[in-house]
Amino acid sequence: MENEVTTEEYEILKEKMNLRLQKVRSSIREALLACGRKEDSLTLIGVSKFFPAEYARAAFELGLSDLGENRVQELLSKEEGLARLGIHPDWHLIGTLQTNKVRQVVGHTKLIHSVSSEELLAEIQKRSSAQNITTCVLLQVNVAEEESKHGFAAAEMDRIVDLAGHYSSISLCGLMTMAPIQTAEHDAFPVFQKTNELFLKLKNQVREPQKWSDLSMGMSQDYIDAIQCGATHIRIGTAIFGQRSY
Repeated sequence: MENEVTTEEYEILKEKMNLRLQKVRSSIREALLACGRKEDSLTLIGVSKFFPAEYARAAFELGLSDLGENRVQELLSKEEGLARLGIHPDWHLIGTLQTNKVRQVVGHTKLIHSVSSEELLAEIQKRSSAQNITTCVLLQVNVAEEESKHGFAAAEMDRIVDLAGHYSSISLCGLMTMAPIQTAEHDAFPVFQKTNELFLKLKNQVREPQKWSDLSMGMSQDYIDAIQCGATHIRIGTAIFGQRSY
């Protein structure tokens, strides 16, 4: 991994990150306690997109074993860099996945959160089968029906779940959603609540309900609402890594 910060700078960023991470973990514990959930019922995914690989390394060293990226190339680059240091997080692809990138990413993730089309499902099946592996995926559902967001409509989920269930090299684990950007506190709550209702409904229809266990929703601005609505995975960037310079 190329050094993009000095040792002193690294220790400073790690110290600052630790303060932010502890604050996030504390608020997570409070939210889980408030709704009667155990700490191990939630996976915290640190999203270090656009930050150098040192930030992902620091997060891992601070105990964050699940890391997420929006872009395939950034995920692969950080995976390679950290692996050279003997660091092997569980990697999550949480951003839009193009079909022509599937070949590159299959085999490199614990979970692909953003399966948003039938074409993508078919390509993941094809590439996974070719490598003789099973890829764990979530179906991205656009409950808010925002034109700017990817994802299946809630009304078509019965059919999509049935389709995905026929793919032998895909393990269908649940749903992912993104709420609209909040303009007021708790704007996201109805979207998360509807997604959880859909998640529970579909559990009775999937071919392997024992694997239907993951509900990915909630980011830095709305993860408390997501936890209250049953999220099992939250994707936190800014609250852990700080503001990005785009």
